Amino acid sequence: MSDYLNRIKTLLDCIEFTDYIGKRSEYEEGVSRVVGRLRECKAERGSLFLCGNGGSAGIAQHMAADFLKNAGVRIHDLFGQTTITCISNDLGYEHVFCRQLELMADSRDILIAISSSGESENIISAIETMRMYGGYIVTLTGFQRENRIRKMGDMNIYVPVCHYGITESIHNLILQHCVDLMVDLDSTDQ
Repeated sequence: MSDYLNRIKTLLDCIEFTDYIGKRSEYEEGVSRVVGRLRECKAERGSLFLCGNGGSAGIAQHMAADFLKNAGVRIHDLFGQTTITCISNDLGYEHVFCRQLELMADSRDILIAISSSGESENIISAIETMRMYGGYIVTLTGFQRENRIRKMGDMNIYVPVCHYGITESIHNLILQHCVDLMVDLDSTDQ
């Protein structure tokens, strides 16, 4: 196995899941808790919002499609080109997600906020906005252990590495695991 893949394999054992009070969970328990909340959201006909920048935006858009098509969760797409450019131009890029959440979010909803660095102002604003509306927040970060976003969610997933590609790959893997687990659970419920 290549050094790169060995590095990723080693990191998978180091992923940290912590809740809003800092209580840690092992990987399986953390994923299970996220999936449980996603299933509640689905049952309540709440909506899922995903946000991120750059590669994290790509992950958010990809996973939005999978959560919608495969897991049957209602999705609100925050990445419409006209919407993003309009809000960014008129209000500033830091408002690109929070403005949309102000108009669409409620307490039944979930925000999955993805930021490799954990320092993106527009992601921080989105989290703060979702908190005001009482929705559930999942954060996925990496890089510095004390990044600002790492402790802002109801469930915080932290990948302890300062490498964009690896951090993003692991974020994508975790979210794909959540979708696949939801599909499996839904098929056994029927």
